[in-house]
Amino acid sequence: MNKKPLDIDELDLQILSVLMEDAKTPYTEIGKKLFVSGGTIHVRMKKLQDLGVVKGAYLNIDHVLLGYDLSAFLGIYLEKSSMYDAVIEGLRLIPEIVSAHYTTGVYSIFARVICKDTDHLRQVLSGKVQKIAGIQRTETFISLEESIQRPVNLS
Repeated sequence: MNKKPLDIDELDLQILSVLMEDAKTPYTEIGKKLFVSGGTIHVRMKKLQDLGVVKGAYLNIDHVLLGYDLSAFLGIYLEKSSMYDAVIEGLRLIPEIVSAHYTTGVYSIFARVICKDTDHLRQVLSGKVQKIAGIQRTETFISLEESIQRPVNLS
């Protein structure tokens, strides 16, 4: 699905850059930083939401502090590429799957899973993921450390 770039101006990009660093920044503070009113920021954000540029706000939590010590990536092989939509719908029903990507290369789908420990991961794999019709097999890569997580630089 190719999306045409939207007509976004420099102020829109500056607003997005500030919010990508800290989504809780009040519009009035953004306005002061960018020398416009808080109302202007509000109107611009509404426009960016209506255009689909801003899809929502997400809470970034430390899963480890909540007892979810294991992050892993799953390379998923499909029996047939035509089964992609059905498999993705099955993966959506598994709360431990936090992201999934349709990819080129050896895997059809590359997904990230967050679990409490290796036993929990085993239960998710054998009891949920591998029971989805259309999945031929999976390969699992356990993350030892997330070293970089950041938003894209819009400048």
